[in-house]
Order: sequence, then structure tokens, then C-alpha cells
Amino acid sequence: MSVRVRFAPSPTGLLHIGALRTVVFNDFFAKGKQGISMLRIEDTDRTRYNPDSEQEFIDSLKWAGIEFDEGPHLGGPHDPYRQSERKELGIYAYWIQILLDEGKAYKAFDTSEELDQMREFQRINKMPTGYFGGDWRDASPEKVAAAEAEGKPFVVRLRIPHGVKIKGVDAIRGNLEWEGDTVDDPVLIKADGMPTYHFAAMVDDHLMETTHVFRGEEWISSYPKHIVLHEAFGWELPVFVHCPVIVGADGKKLSKRHGATRVLDYASQGYLPQPVRNFICLIGWSPGDDREIMSDDELAQAFDLKGIQSSPGRFDLEKLKWMNGMAIRAMSPDELFGFVSDYLKSDVTWSYWENMVWEDGMPKADEFLPGLRKLKDAIDTNPDYVKTVLPLEQERVSTLADFGHACEFFFVDEVEFDQKSVDKAFKQAHVRGLFERLIERAPELKDPAHWEHAVKAWAEENGMEKMGPVVMPIRVAMTGKLAGPGLFDLMSVLGSDRVAARLTRASGLLE
Repeated sequence: MSVRVRFAPSPTGLLHIGALRTVVFNDFFAKGKQGISMLRIEDTDRTRYNPDSEQEFIDSLKWAGIEFDEGPHLGGPHDPYRQSERKELGIYAYWIQILLDEGKAYKAFDTSEELDQMREFQRINKMPTGYFGGDWRDASPEKVAAAEAEGKPFVVRLRIPHGVKIKGVDAIRGNLEWEGDTVDDPVLIKADGMPTYHFAAMVDDHLMETTHVFRGEEWISSYPKHIVLHEAFGWELPVFVHCPVIVGADGKKLSKRHGATRVLDYASQGYLPQPVRNFICLIGWSPGDDREIMSDDELAQAFDLKGIQSSPGRFDLEKLKWMNGMAIRAMSPDELFGFVSDYLKSDVTWSYWENMVWEDGMPKADEFLPGLRKLKDAIDTNPDYVKTVLPLEQERVSTLADFGHACEFFFVDEVEFDQKSVDKAFKQAHVRGLFERLIERAPELKDPAHWEHAVKAWAEENGMEKMGPVVMPIRVAMTGKLAGPGLFDLMSVLGSDRVAARLTRASGLLE
């Protein structure tokens, strides 16, 4: 069997992590089986359709590195791939007429007021809520014809069989079963003539030869309706894979406090597409061993339906940061400069940070923007200097955005001193003599080895056996804080003039 999967978003909002997980599963499953991955736009809900949302989906998927074999932008053997266009071609009208002619669907002329009264009656009487026939499921042809002649609006509903069990199989949970009497008759064609998801998606999956349908577990309640529809046409069901819900690391419903949920926010925050794909794939799926950091080829080869769990998948932002940091550390200096430069050239980056409305769990713009602006200015004016700076912080960051704050002290004339660091590092008597020696020798010291030799020579001359009390005040003088990259490397990158100037300024703070 040749595998064919589809990602079929309804562009009515933003692309979030749950949808990205679905398309990532699709992508790796298709690649591992040498199959076909399709993009289909389900835009039949014209009251909610938003062209800006569709562009957001396109931009998000492009950033995430998802490539399709067929779709609206690519074409393919099942054109068109936009449901509104398929509706105009009469595809859904053809298939709904078959169901009507065979009595497997019916027209229902209930008004919205009548439907509200029905639901209220069901609620008061503690009955199952839904449309189980009403006045129209078994209406006579004459009654239906009269309503049509009066021009009454109607919907077309699927006739769910009563008195039988509806049986299906989920690739994760195995055999499932429902009593037909408890499944309501879903609308297939709305009053405006547009098909619903229940109808259009199933018809298109059949016509496009979809073999596997990955979707969220919230669709399990709709699964019996889709089983009945396939049986009504005599079609073979694709394999349905109802993926587990995604929760936060605390087990609660995923929200912004667990990390951004809009996909493009991760691009804005400086995450890289490949580790995001890797991380997302591991939410609710396991390769069967303890591997976590995997290449796209490894994920495609390992991805199997048996590895998908039924229990909720946990979104652990700290793990994503770790995986992203590992990807950053694996870059060559040229690759690193290219990624950081592209990140700071992106309108998505600046739009996010400059227009952020902060919520609990989100990074704070004022902690990132100053450093990012200085880094961008430095790239524009002195790229060669930036190329020497970035590798020094490469081991210490988790995202591309972190480079702004981490590298900020490289791009200022005067560092901002952390008072606690100053109090801890500058209080010992030997510091003044150390600074004076390094200021004196600065013009002749060029590379890390020179600086290291000079510092260690001074320590030996002054009987300093431990290097901590020697290195610490120099680091604070250079960076304004106790933590930072390798001291001698950063002094070499700063250069003799900057080092001397910072030591001189720091000397003014000594007691």
C-alpha cells in the first residue's frame, strides 16, 4: 500500500503547536514510508475563513521546514486542493445526491428557534443532546416537497442507523464501539450549500486516496459518523490515528504560561526549525529507545504508529530550550553567524518583540530588545567583529534571541556593573595591582595565550595559588558580572584598547 497522508487545516485562526504536531507526524510518517504528503485547505466555513490566517499557515509551515508533495501551491493529480474550489466544481453536490437518492441522507428544515427548543428540552429532561431525527428524518416525500416549494431553507443530514453498533478501529487505541442510537445525525450540507467537515473531509480523503488520517483525539466522538458515511458509500476506511492531547509540563491544559503556542512565536523567540520538529515529534511519540536528539532522517526512519501513546503528551519548554541549545552548539562559526544574521533581519522577529503584549510565562521584551538592537547594529557596521564574538557565547545560550543579552557587553563602550558582582570581586587588596599590571601590558597582548600567560605570571609573582580570586575581578571588569565566556578568549576578542579602557574604569570602583 502506497502511503498518502494529508494536512488539512481550516484557516480561521493561528497555527498552533497541536496542528504542527499533526503535520510533523504526517511528514515523518510519509517520508519513512516513501509516501506522499498532501496539503488541503478546508475553507468551506466562509463565515470564519480568514485569508490572513491562511498566509499565517503558509508562513508557519515554511519556517518549520515542512514540504508537501501536493497542494494548492504545487498542484497534483487531485486538483484542486482547496475545498471552496472543489465545491464550485460540483464534487460535493454529486456525492450528496447519491446519499439522498438512496435514503442514506435527508433534508431537514428545522429553524434555529426549533433547534434551540429541542436542545433545551433535552437538557431539562437529561437526555443526550443532539439531532436524532426530529420532524424530518422520517418525513414523507410530500412533506419534504411542500417545504421545498415554500422555499424553506434546509440542511442535509446523514441518517445514522439506529438499533445497531457502530464499530471502528483507532491505530492507537484499537477497537472502538458506539451504540447507533447515541450518535446524532450530523449536518453534511449547510443551508448555504457549503459542505461541513464531516462530509467534505471524508469525500476528499476518499477521492484523494488518503491512506492514513492523523488528527487530534477530540475527533474520536465524530469517528462513528465518519464510519457510517464511508459505509453508506461502500468505501474502505483509511487508517484513523487519533493523536493524544498536548498538555503542559505540569499536566494541565497547554497555555501561554507553558510557553508560546503560536508556531511563529517560536521563530520570533529564536528557536530553530529542526530542533522544533524533533521536539514536537517526541510529544506523544517515542522511537522505542532513549534517543531524544535525532536528525530528520533518523526521525523518518524511526517513526511508526506503534510509538504513538494514548496518554497526553507533555510540552516541556525546558527540554525544547535544551534541544535548541544543542543545535546551536553544533554549528560552525559561519553557520552561526548566518543564522543569527537572518534572525535579526526577519520582520517576524522585530514585530514580535516590539509589539509584544506580555502574559505570564512569556519572555519579557525589555530583557531582550536592547541587546538584540545592539547586536543587529554591530552586524550591520562591523560583521567581522561579530563573527569573533558569537562563538564565545555559543555554549551558553538556548535560543538565537539569547545572543542579544549574552553578547551585549561586547558592543558597549561602558559595561553596566552588577553591584553584587562588584562587591564580591573588587573588595580584595590585590585587585588594584593586578589591574595596573594588565593595563600596562595590554598593548603587547593580542591572543588568548598572551592574556593567559600575563595573568598567570602576575599570580605567580604575587603568590596567588588559586586563580579564582585573580580571574573573577578581571571578568567583572570586562563584562560587569561574574558569569561569562572563557576569560582569555573574550579579552582577545575585545582587543587591547577595550580591555585597557575597561580595567581603567573598573579601577575607579576600587576601595
